[in-house]
Amino acid sequence: MKVLANDGISQSGIDALEKGGYEVITTTVAQEQLENYINEKDISVLLVRSATTVRKDLIDACPGLKIIGRGGVGMDNIDVEYARGKGLSVINTPAASSHSVAELVFGHLYGLARFLHNSNRDMPLEGDSNFKGLKKAYAKGTELKGKTLGVLGFGRIGQATAKVALGAGMEVIAFDPFLDEANLELSFFDGQKINFNIKTISKEDVLKQADFLTLHVPAQKEYVIDEAEFNMMKDGVIMANAARGGVVNEVALVKAIETGKVARAALDVFEKEPKPEIQLLMNPSLSLTPHTGAATNEAQDRIGTELASQIISILG
Repeated sequence: MKVLANDGISQSGIDALEKGGYEVITTTVAQEQLENYINEKDISVLLVRSATTVRKDLIDACPGLKIIGRGGVGMDNIDVEYARGKGLSVINTPAASSHSVAELVFGHLYGLARFLHNSNRDMPLEGDSNFKGLKKAYAKGTELKGKTLGVLGFGRIGQATAKVALGAGMEVIAFDPFLDEANLELSFFDGQKINFNIKTISKEDVLKQADFLTLHVPAQKEYVIDEAEFNMMKDGVIMANAARGGVVNEVALVKAIETGKVARAALDVFEKEPKPEIQLLMNPSLSLTPHTGAATNEAQDRIGTELASQIISILG
């Protein structure tokens, strides 16, 4: 049986599938050529990440498909219910990349708090001629310890991010429409464990109280953060979106930065991927990454082996 990992898969995933008797193809097939390739090669399992879409027309055109797998959490690039209605199994790996996303968020937040995104650009250009000027420009950093992190969306990734925050000495407040509370267990290198119980509060209260804000919500029709939400926030808030493009109104974000409502912000995802607006790319108050939240070796290994395990379990 053949598996097409169209957006790639880790070697650990390939090894597990091959050990289970599957042929793994890692050729990246262009979207418009997928239908012919799947049918000609008799592909039974199609694995994708965010680059490939699997819509109704492709599902209808490929009757030999048995499983569609998404390496990661969100499945908005797959017509999930339609595929399941046609008898296909649709799988993903919701837990595999949680910690990787959480660490990226904190990479951004620490960097923004100390102006690293700017300093790393300016030092190569002016470090030898304007050292004292740069030192003065970036002298008003802020510590995360003792501050309040607001988490919008308290599922697996939101909770993983909260754990990093707690380890950093932050207070965590959270909003989730589907969750009243969560028990978080922090595990340390020496075997010690500490448990925290976080009760969720209203979205409005999170926005009003947070010094730092991070989003971990699924894609949806309306903005989660729009002009009204920015107006509720503390002046000078630092925020991060490593969830989905389109959950933050980017025009309203730029406006909030201009007014000082938002001091600085991080974006790992964009409304117009893979061509973000130039106003975002050139904004000195933004720390930007190209949708790399799950892009660690460890996460990709977990994603690959988890997908392999599910495929073998379903197809035997």
